Formats: sequence, structure tokens, C-alpha cells
Amino acid sequence: MTVIRPAAPTDADDMAEVQNAIYRAGLRSTPVDVEQIRERYLDQTYGIACPVAEQDGRVIGFQSLKRAWPDNPYDVAEGWGIIGTHIHPDAGRGGLGRKLFAESLAAAKAAGLQHIDATIGADNEAGLAYYAAMGFVPYRDGDGAIPHRLDL
Repeated sequence: MTVIRPAAPTDADDMAEVQNAIYRAGLRSTPVDVEQIRERYLDQTYGIACPVAEQDGRVIGFQSLKRAWPDNPYDVAEGWGIIGTHIHPDAGRGGLGRKLFAESLAAAKAAGLQHIDATIGADNEAGLAYYAAMGFVPYRDGDGAIPHRLDL
């Protein structure tokens, strides 16, 4: 059984393994370490939500929703949300993304966001299909990526 719950500091190792499995599968350009996970996803400076999908005591996927910060690397307007989804390749296509997004969407609405950006690599067919299914649409040009938006 899969449980969706907020990320905890003790999830950092499993979250790193999720992203590194994505990297090993050729679906991510660089590996990560646990410290990067703590800084990018568990630091709540701009964080709104970071739900994880846990199965058999280990995290198999997570989604990060942050409020856009000044000079963010995605060139997203301050005050928008920035979302990213990371699911272990062995766990894909099982509805985890939809379950994680339900949590993130509720958090986005509670935080008063009006727009969420998902910047997706132009060659990430699964990511492009997922965000389209969640209602995101392309809205501007990107450099090797396709920025999508969802208006709330």
C-alpha cells in the first residue's frame, strides 16, 4: 500500500535515491547527494509542500512545490509556484503523480497561489505528458525546456 504524506528530514536518503535512479535511467542529467536534497526540497525557506509517496517503508516518489524566489533558475515570476515531480522509474505509471499532485494542488490553493510553473525538459516525454494531464499548458519559450503553467 502506498501512503502519501509530507516529507520529513529522515526521507533525504530515499529522496536522493529516487533522483539518482532517475539519473541512472538516463532521465536526469546529473546525480544528487543528500545535502542537495536537503537544500532543494526540505529547506522550507520558499517551500509550500513536499509530499512523498511511501511504499513498504521507503520513499518511491515525491513532488516539490515552492514559491518562486528572486532570481530563481527557472526565470519564474516571484509569487508563482514552482513544481517538480520525481518518481522512481520502477514505480512509474501507477498513479503516484496524480496522488502527489492532489496534495500539492491543495497546498497551492491554501497558500493563495494563482499560477504554478512546471519547467520540463523538451526531451522528457513522460514529464510533458504528465503535466499536460494535470492541466498545465506551455506558456513561453525555454532554453532546452518547455515552461508550462497552471492557472488556479
